[in-house]
Amino acid sequence: MIENYDNVDVFVGIDVGKGEHHAVALNRAGKTLFDKPLPNDETKMRAVLQQLKRHGLVLVIVDQPATIGALPIAVAQAEGVLVGYLPGFAMRRIADLHPGEAKTDARDAAIIAQAARTLPHALRSIQMADESVAELSMLCGFDDDVLGQITATSNRVRGLLTQIHPALERVIGPHLDHPAVLDLLLRYPTPAAMQKAGTTRLAARLTKLAPRMGSRLAVDIVEALHAQTVVVVGTNAAALVLPRLAEQLAALRRARAGDSKIRVLDPRRAFIQARQPGPKTCPVPVSFCRAPRPSLARLL
Repeated sequence: MIENYDNVDVFVGIDVGKGEHHAVALNRAGKTLFDKPLPNDETKMRAVLQQLKRHGLVLVIVDQPATIGALPIAVAQAEGVLVGYLPGFAMRRIADLHPGEAKTDARDAAIIAQAARTLPHALRSIQMADESVAELSMLCGFDDDVLGQITATSNRVRGLLTQIHPALERVIGPHLDHPAVLDLLLRYPTPAAMQKAGTTRLAARLTKLAPRMGSRLAVDIVEALHAQTVVVVGTNAAALVLPRLAEQLAALRRARAGDSKIRVLDPRRAFIQARQPGPKTCPVPVSFCRAPRPSLARLL
């Protein structure tokens, strides 16, 4: 429920978009005060809101409170305007009750404005806790992008190894998440280079970063190298590509493991701020609150 809803004089529905939004403003009697495209620009948004504030207390409702809807919310809050959002499920159900099937920005904005005027129970207030959840969503999106790059790069490395030396890939492919293996590929990027180095040098290189499995993995690598005597076409090209992919993969893993700000913005605290009805009451199972932070951030 929106605070001070009974005192609202102007109901603004905004259908947000990437380039520009569409805004429809209604007074309490249902008269249209504004129905135009709204550029995604702070100055022009402020001008429209200041014009509407002449009619009384303004309530701005958007259909997406995060991502592309973040700027209209921030501008409205800066102007001292009430803000809220219409959840997507409610938006779809309300849209089904309106005539016409075409999905246009003007139609959606009008539906949002009408819902803001006549269906206060369908609205959700945007508070500080919701802003924390939006921040978590952005950070998790970045983390997902990095994870996707890690997966793609790792698959590319394993694909190249499978192409030039399948037996070697079966040994080191499952350990590409370990920095010792990536460091080994940087120093010895081809089967010939590893075979020339020998078990002793390989073990010395691996044990620097993998003291427990380094020696065993070196023995397994040498055994795999002996299983193939032919040189596959493309091996020389792989020698140029593999070190760069290994370096890229190592950098991506360091970025995700060392500087992840998802660990700084505690999702458990954001969850409690957003959902907890009392100072010591958690409305969800304790096991949920104790979930790993990245996982809980995505659930939020």
